[in-house]
Amino acid sequence: MRNDCLFCAIIDGDIPSKKVYEDDLCYAFYDIEPQAPVHFLVVPKEHICCARKIDETNAAVVAHCFAAIAKICKELGCEDYRIVNNCGDQAGQTVKYGADVSVLPSRTGSALSTAPHHRQTAIPSRVFSSAPPCLP
Repeated sequence: MRNDCLFCAIIDGDIPSKKVYEDDLCYAFYDIEPQAPVHFLVVPKEHICCARKIDETNAAVVAHCFAAIAKICKELGCEDYRIVNNCGDQAGQTVKYGADVSVLPSRTGSALSTAPHHRQTAIPSRVFSSAPPCLP
């Protein structure tokens, strides 16, 4: 694993994942321990160990990740969602040496809240139409 980073290994394909989205700058995949019916992570392909290491040299990559989140959620029809980042042990960061953003669409009032578990059906990159919408 480069940088001893789990996320780098996932991006490199050394560890399998269920991809939600991918472009030149970021990779999105379903969480293996979801905290909601749909829970995916977005990570920059450029290794950033944690949020405290975001600075002017990599802020554009992080901004791009947030733009990708908006794009993914729009394609899924999700109007309401939570974005979470844990930075450091005391804040609950469980994957060391890698920055990620968790995205959790609304738990209630959406088609995704009652959809079959997301680990059963991965959404191939750019084939969002096969995913259940968030809104009825």
